[in-house]
Amino acid sequence: MAISRAATVADIDAFDEVIDARSPGEFALDHVPGAINLPVLDDAERARIGTLYKQVSAFAAKKAGAACVSRNIAAHLESHFADKPKHYRPLIYCWRGGNRSGALTHVLQKIGFDARQLEGGYKAYRRAVIADLDTLPARLRFQVVSGPTGAGKSRLLRALAEAGAQVLDLEALAAHRGSVLGGLPGTPQPSQKGFETALRQALLRFDTGRVVFVESESKKIGNLRVPEALMTAIRQSPCIRLDVPRDLRAQLLVQEYGHFLAAPESLTQLLACLNGQQSAQTVARWQDLVAQGAWETLVDELLELHYDPAYLKSIGRNFPPTARDRTIALCDIATAAYQQLARQIADAV
Repeated sequence: MAISRAATVADIDAFDEVIDARSPGEFALDHVPGAINLPVLDDAERARIGTLYKQVSAFAAKKAGAACVSRNIAAHLESHFADKPKHYRPLIYCWRGGNRSGALTHVLQKIGFDARQLEGGYKAYRRAVIADLDTLPARLRFQVVSGPTGAGKSRLLRALAEAGAQVLDLEALAAHRGSVLGGLPGTPQPSQKGFETALRQALLRFDTGRVVFVESESKKIGNLRVPEALMTAIRQSPCIRLDVPRDLRAQLLVQEYGHFLAAPESLTQLLACLNGQQSAQTVARWQDLVAQGAWETLVDELLELHYDPAYLKSIGRNFPPTARDRTIALCDIATAAYQQLARQIADAV
């Protein structure tokens, strides 16, 4: 009896392993969560075969491509698949569920493995991601943690997660803290597609009967865009508004952004991006404060002149006060204070 070669996106979790047969470059941009990359064409080979297809003929491209694919599959058989038992059951995909994943699936099936090919390939998975991001947010109940820069929103979210609450940490998924100074040292942001894949996975894991805590983000986090349906659901949700004195917020920011203390030249460069939003004289003064190591003075001025006005404008437009909101005053920025607050909030929902 012939083995069925196709599986759907809904079947992904039923397999022992998910194999992405695309090139390493395609895999790096985005892939099915948990998939491993066993390319049947590497990036250079894929580019060369594509050029042959366009400049010579489809026949020449297929002939050269078959040689590359055969060599690469043989290498995978001698390495990754060498110790796989007969009952091993992988799911294999490429861009559209075509020749690349088809070739690897065919060889594995001929060996005797119950290998299947993902129908529609990565493109089918991508369509599922887009569809779910359009519908999942409306099924969840969000509680928004808001407050001016330095109020400890991320610190509270971490404490809520430790307390067992459901937390959607958009900044962690985006690898960015959401402002011009928000890049994480040594950690590039994912691609937009990669961000959306991780976001879908997070939303799917939530219990729809429980509240999900999330920060009052803007539409963009660094270079990444928050999907519209999620943004709409968040902005329609009640807020926990943190009220923390500015001097304490300055202290907290110095703690949270300690990497700038070790590399002040990077902060000096980033401050230059504020030219146009602030006067050249103001930016130059802030750069002088960096050179002096006057961190709390610098942060206090950044809060007063840049971040707080921007926050008030944004929060008034996107998260206006409602009767469902709750304001919490904090006069202690110690981690333990946020942990205690998180337990109180988690117990109350």
